[in-house]
Amino acid sequence: MTDLAQLKAIALRHAGRPQSKMPRVSVSTFDRPSEPGWLVYDPVVCFVLQGSKQVFIGDQVLEYGAGYCMVVAAELAAMGQISEASSDQPYVALNLYIDPEVISTLLLEMGGMPEPPMDKGFGYSPAGPALIEAWRRFAELLDRPSEIAVMARHREHELMFRLLMGPQGALLRQLAGTGSRLSHIRRAMAWIREHYAQHLSIEAMATVAGMSVSAFHRRFKAITGLSPLQYQKHIRLHDARRRLITKRSEAATVAYAVGYESVSQFSREYKRLFGAPPRQDAGRQIIVAPAP
Repeated sequence: MTDLAQLKAIALRHAGRPQSKMPRVSVSTFDRPSEPGWLVYDPVVCFVLQGSKQVFIGDQVLEYGAGYCMVVAAELAAMGQISEASSDQPYVALNLYIDPEVISTLLLEMGGMPEPPMDKGFGYSPAGPALIEAWRRFAELLDRPSEIAVMARHREHELMFRLLMGPQGALLRQLAGTGSRLSHIRRAMAWIREHYAQHLSIEAMATVAGMSVSAFHRRFKAITGLSPLQYQKHIRLHDARRRLITKRSEAATVAYAVGYESVSQFSREYKRLFGAPPRQDAGRQIIVAPAP
């Protein structure tokens, strides 16, 4: 049995179970294609073991399948859908939510590496044999919970080391340290998410990031695929959809709650993003792809 097949078998054994001893690890499974769904993705590494997925970030469309690792290094607003899955061949992926301190520790042990140029906040590439083996060794701990307390740190460091040495290494290095360019953008992103229902100016966002307006706008869009104000709008509309579906609220009530002053503008922008007016989503059950 190959390492990839072993990984899939491990993942399927633990699908649907919370991993209390490894809380940053999760298994995603889907037995049919999903509807496109908007989510805000936390920094994460996703390794697809079977099936395939599409992710839409800004005007970019990414499609990746078995044997590919997707790395998200910032809290991106993106749309994803499972594009290939069936009851016989379900979509299966292992997810590890990234701890920036692990990246920083490894970079110190590696002698430090220069901060890479500002680039996208996401990327994907096929996993080579060494990385697949590191994933397998890390995932095996799910079958041996008594070893997690001693071995999880070492296995995670091995896995992240392989990722740092691979095609997405430059992307991961941006997560290290509080003074990196990415950390400034992430600080502004967190502030936008906290205050998304308020009227926010690009000048205020740039001040939070500690950048000039032009540099902030350019770097923010490079990382997220969206302008800062588009990002705020997507956060608003994503929370509006959550409220409509889970709380069965009226569209007007939701519009005002997420910061809109005009219900008609809210309905137009909601339909433009989700393809249907808000009243059609109220109380509706929607199956969407898991992150990332």
